[in-house]
Amino acid sequence: MGFQNFFGNTAIVNQLRESVAHNRVPQSMILAGPKGAGKYTLALMLARAVNCLEPTESSGLPDFCGHCRNCQRIGEAEPLDDLTAAAIEAREELRDVDKKETRILIQTHPDIIIIPPDPPQLMIKLGQVKHVIPAAYYRPPIEAKRSFSIFTSSNFMKEAANSLLKVLEEPPENTSLILLTENPQELLPTIRSRALIYRLAALPFAELETLIAERKPQSSVRDRMLIARLSEGAVGRALNFDLDAYLTSRQDALVILRTTLREPDYTALFKTTETYRGGADGQEKTAQLLRAMNRLLEDLLLVMAGTPELIRNIDLTQEIAKLADGLTLEWIEGAARALAQTEQGMRRNLLRSLSLDSMAVGLAQV
Repeated sequence: MGFQNFFGNTAIVNQLRESVAHNRVPQSMILAGPKGAGKYTLALMLARAVNCLEPTESSGLPDFCGHCRNCQRIGEAEPLDDLTAAAIEAREELRDVDKKETRILIQTHPDIIIIPPDPPQLMIKLGQVKHVIPAAYYRPPIEAKRSFSIFTSSNFMKEAANSLLKVLEEPPENTSLILLTENPQELLPTIRSRALIYRLAALPFAELETLIAERKPQSSVRDRMLIARLSEGAVGRALNFDLDAYLTSRQDALVILRTTLREPDYTALFKTTETYRGGADGQEKTAQLLRAMNRLLEDLLLVMAGTPELIRNIDLTQEIAKLADGLTLEWIEGAARALAQTEQGMRRNLLRSLSLDSMAVGLAQV
């Protein structure tokens, strides 16, 4: 237990630990990095290091024990997706009049507030920020040395962003606000200018492969190499990557590409796409297919650019090279546009099998 369990970005982690050692934890900060890079994990670790009741040291820097009351209660917020789903379900059981006024918040410790995007728009809303303001300004920490408010998304409604900006202009003394984002440019320039930005970089493939080998010793060398590249250097994504599900989706995506770029076999295409039905399961299956298509298009572009060593689907190197033969940048651009249009259509609940058929036929004509 402790910071030794956080992989990669040692310089940034040590910089934050130094701030704990000197009691200079920033009042507002942005943790930026790709999905799965560990932004949320690091934010919780920082909150535990500041508020640990039995602090320790490792490598000469502050660390947290992991077993004191504060560490345990803050650590209970780790399964964010499960806690968010439970909060949404609890809200659905309220009366309609109460449901409208209830915002999704996670609080396993009285002084640590987690603010995830609020459905159905999946945005940080004004009501959520309004909950943070009085807790930050008018209520001193109850059981912690320092309170934390962790916003897990940079997708703010305009009113919510403006309200948060007022807090950042006059930050409370005993509170730290942490904003997690994949892209800091999504935040208002005035918000970025008032917060310290820490950028978590992707881990090198070799380090990820070593980590996967340690955590999943039963995995093959081929699988580890593939997962490391498909995870794009993100530790969390790599350790939780469902390779079997991805390979199934990728096989369907290859059927679409082969139909488009080779001698059309619409029998295989229609047999594949007719399995994409309605409902939540069908929605997730379609989303996985479109993600696999995106990765294959990116690999095609890398081969066309003369950098085949950078492709992610390394087990398909020869087939991707064959598919890329004779392609143009205009075709890749048109394919990416068609894929985006299909994704938009799925959000409008268009019939999935017909949408995929239409995309494939359209790509053949690009």
